[in-house]
Amino acid sequence: MNLNNSSKPPPDDRNNSMQMITAYEAILTITNQMLQAAKNSDWDELVTLERDCKLLTSRLMEQHTRQPLSEIQQKKKIDLIQQILARDAEIRTITEPRMTHLQNMLTSHDHKRKLGQTYQTDT
Repeated sequence: MNLNNSSKPPPDDRNNSMQMITAYEAILTITNQMLQAAKNSDWDELVTLERDCKLLTSRLMEQHTRQPLSEIQQKKKIDLIQQILARDAEIRTITEPRMTHLQNMLTSHDHKRKLGQTYQTDT
């Protein structure tokens, strides 16, 4: 047993930890791009980025390691998650009113269509 390296995780664990941090950084990058797309009302780009983010998140969950992170890595992970959640809240602030507006438009259109069908005369 080598006691000199007992405080260091094995190389594979360090690699997994770095991959996890890198994945969170990639998610933050995409989330920042999503926020910019929302601010620009670029809904198609937002949807594309949302799919990319979901894919990265799924991969992160698949590769999730049970190995404990170092204190520095844990703080980095928490910081990244907080930034991601803050961006997500900003995105929702922009998109929720838009979604409500679209839902109201669809509901109004559906009511008009039903009224048209109800009062349509058979000829």
